[in-house]
Amino acid sequence: MSMMGGRRRGPAGAPDKGPKASFKTLLPYLADHKKPLIIAVVLSIFGAGVSLAQPLVVGQLITAVQNQQPTTMLVVALMAVVVGSATSDGFMRYLLAKAGEGIVRTARISLASRLLRLPIVEYDRRRTGDLVSRTSSDTTLLRAVLTQGLIDLAGGILIFIGAVIAMAFIDPLLLGLTVLMLSIAIGAVTFTSKKIRSATTKAQERVGDMSAAVERALSAVRTIRAARAEVRETEQVKNASDEAYTQGVKIAKISSAIAPIGGLAFNSAFIVVLGVGGYRVASGATTVASLVSFILLMFLMMRPVGTAFGAITSVQSALGALARIQEILDLPVEEADGQGLAARKARNKTAIEFKNVSFGYAPTPATDDQPAGEEREVLKNVSFKIERGTRVALVGPSGAGKSTIFSLIERFYEPTSGDILLDGQKVSAISREALRAQIGYVEQDAPVLAGSIRENLLIGRPNATDDELAAVLEEVNLTEVLERDPRGFDAEVGEKGIMLSGGERQRLAIARTLLAAPPILLLDESTSSLDGLNEQRLKDAIDVVAKNRTMFVIAHRLATVVDSDVIVVLKDGEVVGIGSHKELLKSTPLYKQLAKQQKLA
Repeated sequence: MSMMGGRRRGPAGAPDKGPKASFKTLLPYLADHKKPLIIAVVLSIFGAGVSLAQPLVVGQLITAVQNQQPTTMLVVALMAVVVGSATSDGFMRYLLAKAGEGIVRTARISLASRLLRLPIVEYDRRRTGDLVSRTSSDTTLLRAVLTQGLIDLAGGILIFIGAVIAMAFIDPLLLGLTVLMLSIAIGAVTFTSKKIRSATTKAQERVGDMSAAVERALSAVRTIRAARAEVRETEQVKNASDEAYTQGVKIAKISSAIAPIGGLAFNSAFIVVLGVGGYRVASGATTVASLVSFILLMFLMMRPVGTAFGAITSVQSALGALARIQEILDLPVEEADGQGLAARKARNKTAIEFKNVSFGYAPTPATDDQPAGEEREVLKNVSFKIERGTRVALVGPSGAGKSTIFSLIERFYEPTSGDILLDGQKVSAISREALRAQIGYVEQDAPVLAGSIRENLLIGRPNATDDELAAVLEEVNLTEVLERDPRGFDAEVGEKGIMLSGGERQRLAIARTLLAAPPILLLDESTSSLDGLNEQRLKDAIDVVAKNRTMFVIAHRLATVVDSDVIVVLKDGEVVGIGSHKELLKSTPLYKQLAKQQKLA
């Protein structure tokens, strides 16, 4: 497992060519919206038939005028086919735009669902800004698949075939010249468009880098302002933006070549047909009506060709973005393994047990700029047994592995070796959902989500009543946040809880956990931001809710845990002492040293 990101590499350390996607990958997205797409195809075919009728009606109208025959019915027919073509085309494009928005919506929901279920290690190695970019920027490109002509090709093919057949009957020689011009253009466009997909993938990667740089800066904007680092951080964003710009210009160069190729082919074909056709009219080989009908059919035939050129460009761009989307969707989610916790009449006396547990983070992958890192072992043969209802403190220097123990209990990671047991049952045999339902976890930085106080409290127990919310806030001495805002529970806490003080954020996070009333509590540095008075009040509240529960507490301040039933002392990933405060003062030199530093010995 890797802690930091790096470009994936293939065998023998060669750089991975990156994610790929084909048109087949796109089909499931289209299948989810098949009803409007089928209607759009039918309308496209109907419009194609009506469009093909226009040149024929025009030809008959010209002949009727030349022969001084009645033209009223032909004029009405011409107006009908023109209106019918425009109406069907407008409705078809509405359906395609609607389906395009639906495809983007489906992709975003699928991505968000997958992102929230990835193994924790994936968040360790990837940047948040890049993941957000895939959900927003990359998914938007999928809309172009429909709105820029893919489904248009269904009717376009019919128009093309019908026009070619009609043109063959009118003048095979002129048709041969037209097809020759088109063949040259199609070959040139196909060759050019192959470069669009890879260029789009690179461009979206650079957009992801830029989003990551912006997210990094905004998440620590106060620190950046205080350090007067705005210019340096702006430079980071600028560098990523410059790279995105470079790739975008490359795509523009490729795309801009396609339209002129199609235009050149059309103009050349038109000039040739007009010149040769005019000569044939003058020589009596064909009539003016036939030449006009042929030119109108040629215009019709060119329209789907132009649509095809646009579709090739949009599909290639979409496939480049889809490759980045599919890379995330193809990642395995956190497995819902195990059979779940079985109901037991008599619970095991041991709540949590570690048996020779070792754990290490896998080396960081090699990149083009840096070699692979070394594996970092965090825990080494850790063993302890905690009885139900016990208050346990984990203490030791920073980096000793205390928080990693919590992550292993929650199954954010799996041990490299050894076993962890809950109620005498291996946690690997318990589904993560069932396991986490038994555990309340308050992280070290006490994250508070943007939104209201109510929304934060209801994360772990969405059906809690207002009375229950008020009671748990009172338990953690946080009722003042309700009193100072008339909105009460609906008061906003701001991005990452910025409207609250550090201590209030921690107490809100603890209240959120206590509301779910789990039998096991994991509190990681839960009192680190509290003043003396609130620390004591929170400690008193924890004393109340800790009854009949097993509670683990990580703390650097020994004064908050000296009355724990069991204190586990860790150093460099190893257990160097287990016992009560008094026992450890006698048996464990490291604990005695820590106690002296904090004037507790």
